[in-house]
Amino acid sequence: MIWELLRRLQRWSELDSCLNRYVFGIADASGDGVQFGARVNLGRGNRQASKETEIMSLPLEGIKVIDYTGVQAGPACSQMMAWFGADVLKVERMHTGDNTRIQLRDIPNADALYFTMVNSNKRSLEIDTKTPEGKAILEELISRADVMIENMAPGALDRQGFTWEHIHELNPRLIFGVVKGFPDGSPFSDLKSYENVAQCAGGNASTTGFWDGPPTVAGAALGDSNSGMHLLIGVLAALLQREKSGKGQRVFMSMQESVLNLCRVKLRDQERLERVGYLEEYPQYPNGTFGDAVPRGGNAGGGGQPGWVLKCKGWETDPNSYIYFTIQDSNWPRTAEAVGHPEWASDPKYTTAKARQPHIFQIFAEIEKFLADKTKFEAVNHFRKFEVPSSPVLSMKDLKHDAFLQKIGSIVEVPHKVRGSYWTVGCPMKFSEFTPEIKSSPLLGEHTDEVLREIGYSNEQIVKLHEKNVVGSTGIGSKSKSEEPVLSLK
Repeated sequence: MIWELLRRLQRWSELDSCLNRYVFGIADASGDGVQFGARVNLGRGNRQASKETEIMSLPLEGIKVIDYTGVQAGPACSQMMAWFGADVLKVERMHTGDNTRIQLRDIPNADALYFTMVNSNKRSLEIDTKTPEGKAILEELISRADVMIENMAPGALDRQGFTWEHIHELNPRLIFGVVKGFPDGSPFSDLKSYENVAQCAGGNASTTGFWDGPPTVAGAALGDSNSGMHLLIGVLAALLQREKSGKGQRVFMSMQESVLNLCRVKLRDQERLERVGYLEEYPQYPNGTFGDAVPRGGNAGGGGQPGWVLKCKGWETDPNSYIYFTIQDSNWPRTAEAVGHPEWASDPKYTTAKARQPHIFQIFAEIEKFLADKTKFEAVNHFRKFEVPSSPVLSMKDLKHDAFLQKIGSIVEVPHKVRGSYWTVGCPMKFSEFTPEIKSSPLLGEHTDEVLREIGYSNEQIVKLHEKNVVGSTGIGSKSKSEEPVLSLK
């Protein structure tokens, strides 16, 4: 879905970017492209783009995004838009900026990895939007933008005077993307939300973990980054609809609902449980008991194909010497052969999934005996010959240093002006027509003066705004005087 949305948006943005450059004369003096001050009118004018533009441009080139976000959910959404070519301007408060710039720092006086990993390819404007001058600047930026993303605390932007109604009045074509913890009108809508709050509210925690333990949150950012990705889909859809209607709209994404959307199979299980009183693929069946809500199932497979995390050679000292092993019913004879028990293929106690379930853990225990002299990689290489669905449990160290993931750009090394090069996650989608380039995150206020000039402020006016502490460029003072960092060869 994202690819189709991007493909169609690319067609419109390429054509109108060209039209705006030549008809409205908004190319910058250096010839480097459209400035933030340029309004992009998608869907108007000549629809014949040049071959050169078609090859060189990115799908969201020409789209102007105001990133009024913090922490992870909103920044993750706008970062991907930046990867796809949008001009994303991160609006940050004076002196401190996004909280994640200083959270969990590993290098003193440098932006933390928490910030750099969700804010690449953006520009930064440091500004006090509570001042009359700062509010006027933000209003001007809104009037020129295509998209605005915000995920502040409930009501925070409204209290500054930037309600949806005011934003829509300033720019009727603007797409306003919003992330909050809970849906509009929810009994919990006034609550602030973070990653684990969302996981607990959306059904993940109650269904994750072991049946004899407490609700457990996942390590993946199901509440934060996942909400950002859901919002991205909504924003792209709204941009396409704007080409038909000419109107902007508010796109709201709650973290609770984004988690719930990924827990849909658990809602499936709740309906089944209410109807028949048990769930046959869960470890509690047939010897355990079920309550009135979907239980926690440990590492059991949730799609009708039993599976479990199994020990491999070295598990005593390596906490990740495991594989995930799946028993695919249609492949049972080959699975039995693969684990050294070909007789199971014809034994009535094993031939069907229903027959295997009562002693599924005895089966897994036997397979672990087979794996005792094999590393997790040796085990998977063995099972692939028999088409058994399996995977090594890969640690973050395994993933960071994976040569293949580095080669395809899923793990990338990025230079930074202050902290030096760092590794981060690259674009997970792979496109046949373009490859996003992952660039550094901005320093706090690095582009403040540049942006103000683009929207018509003179150098004298900019100096006065700095003197009045309306805007700043705090990060530039921390910029290393040394040469641009060189990527390591590791």
